[in-house]
Amino acid sequence: MSEYTATVIDTTGIQKYIFGSNRLKENIGASHLVKLATTQWVKNCLEELFPSSVYIPDETQEEVQPIINIDEKINAELVYAGGGNTVLLFRSEKYAREFTQKLTRKILEEAPGLNIVIAHHPFNWDKDVLQQVIEQELIKGKLDAQKRQPRPSVPLLGLSVTATCNSTGLVAVKKVVAKNTDNQDQNLNSDSYLASREIVAKLKAAEEANNEIEAMLQVQPKYKVARDVDDMGRTEQESSYIAIVHADGNRMGKGFENYIKEECDRGHSIAEKNEKCIMAMRKLSWAVNQAASKAITEVGKLVIDAIETGKFTPKEKFLPFRPIVYGGDDITFVCDGRIGLPLAVKFMKEFEKHTQDLPDGKGKATVCAGIAIVKTHYPFSRAYEFCEALCGNAKIFVREKTQNFSERKQIFSALDWHIAASGLIGSIGEIREREYQGGKLTIRPMRLHELEGNDWRMSWTDFAEVVKAFNEQEPWKDKHNKVIALREVLREGEKATKQFLNAYGIQELPEFSPKANSLLKRQGWLDKVCYYFDAIEAMDFYIPLGE
Repeated sequence: MSEYTATVIDTTGIQKYIFGSNRLKENIGASHLVKLATTQWVKNCLEELFPSSVYIPDETQEEVQPIINIDEKINAELVYAGGGNTVLLFRSEKYAREFTQKLTRKILEEAPGLNIVIAHHPFNWDKDVLQQVIEQELIKGKLDAQKRQPRPSVPLLGLSVTATCNSTGLVAVKKVVAKNTDNQDQNLNSDSYLASREIVAKLKAAEEANNEIEAMLQVQPKYKVARDVDDMGRTEQESSYIAIVHADGNRMGKGFENYIKEECDRGHSIAEKNEKCIMAMRKLSWAVNQAASKAITEVGKLVIDAIETGKFTPKEKFLPFRPIVYGGDDITFVCDGRIGLPLAVKFMKEFEKHTQDLPDGKGKATVCAGIAIVKTHYPFSRAYEFCEALCGNAKIFVREKTQNFSERKQIFSALDWHIAASGLIGSIGEIREREYQGGKLTIRPMRLHELEGNDWRMSWTDFAEVVKAFNEQEPWKDKHNKVIALREVLREGEKATKQFLNAYGIQELPEFSPKANSLLKRQGWLDKVCYYFDAIEAMDFYIPLGE
């Protein structure tokens, strides 16, 4: 029997669901619920419905071979879960709909507010190519149609006199404690607030997520995972900043499609194509997930090592680093504002390192990152939107420099960031036009690595060395007023910068690279672009960690 039903599960409105709140604990819990709904709960529902007739491949054992096509006892098989989609095969549409009912009920009960879309399509193993069914009929067809015509959510806002949830505006069901304190009595604790079912579920999930991340990062008992942004290092009567980092792989979706198509084309019959398609999906999605997890783990190790060696002192033994979204090539984490840049760079380098040997044989994957450094209690949802836009800015930069990802140009990793001393009003372009007047004062976005050969382009490696020189080398070390004066003079152009250096008897500015034009270190500007303004601005927000 070769007739099956292909099912795809996708989520909608995820950014709002995860980052719509300004409380870190709620963001953490929401992200964990999304992960559960598209992975673990899918497996649980399958096992409950088909206790002896379901096949769920074991990633740790690299079980990539499909089974449902050769074992008639199997009524359901999990093809893969990753990249935001979950794909399954059922022996009949009846089984697919029973599974859908069970999963959606569980989500309604345990993750209220989370929206998913599920689509089914008949599939013949010997006549239909699974990749085409998934991409054309399900994702671009039925799922996109459902997303364009969403069913409006009309929750009951309450009857008579009701209390309102502080985070969602929906009906509150209980009081919850905002922070981890000794007093956990919601009625007596002054830091408690009203919460709806959605928020209660997120807070409950946050505790499970914290246990998971502690195990993943191998956190020693003497350290604690941050539960709140205040745990990131905020101290009384001291200005404190957090960094929100969003990283996303370059053209990973396209690469995924191409690899699966290449593997499918290697099959001689339709049945063989489908077998190779499923194997390719599993191999690549698992490899990318593992690479991202390893990269996050290495970032955590760097933070712990920085604390152990005295490079950084945390608040009350809280790790100043907390992943929120991880798994796959879409990553978001929050950390102390002073280490946002080095941790973003560390993640990018580790992601490249651990994707060197992906099954597609295309070499390392590249990634872009956006880093928003804001005051600790700046609205989290707004800051996330901004770091996502910064990541998009870096991607535009890569696209322009590679002639729209032409095969003639090598795709590279890049990052962009913004340090918001006050608020964030307007888009990235509007802010930079308003705050960096006087020529092109900023050199962001920039490449992660130096170019090979004799040509020079600004890279993070060179940039970090100049920031370090301003902080640690003469004549700039501990000369805060002199550095600030230089920053203001840079606004006036290269002639004013030369005069400033002559007045102070300084021959040259810190050198970016021996390959850079020698005029740059003598005048601060080159080709109507200022290269030093960003470095001075980053001095208070960059602690070298050996990234």
